[in-house]
Amino acid sequence: MPTHGLLIDYEFCTGCHTCELACKSEHGFPVGKWGIKLLEFGPMEIRPNKYLITYIPYPTDLCDLCEDRVKKGKLPACVHHCQAKVMEYGIIERLTEKMKKKPKMLLWVPK
Repeated sequence: MPTHGLLIDYEFCTGCHTCELACKSEHGFPVGKWGIKLLEFGPMEIRPNKYLITYIPYPTDLCDLCEDRVKKGKLPACVHHCQAKVMEYGIIERLTEKMKKKPKMLLWVPK
């Protein structure tokens, strides 16, 4: 049973795609394969001339939370390289507690 996960605060994700590139580089995934993929919702007009675009970094089934990096005491590549610092790797119970305090977060746990 998994003990660690990835907490993503997508409220502040800027959509830079650095997580995708870091993961792809770390694992050597070929074209069309992703360990994490940035999803985009919008733009959506929420009031006249005010638009909202939401970016959500979403791990795929290929994500192993950079098991080899973590064994060496490093963070997963996506967390390490996230420019907006919206990702956190850690123990599931601690990450769950953080989720209770803030909306617009996603907790991902591998199979």
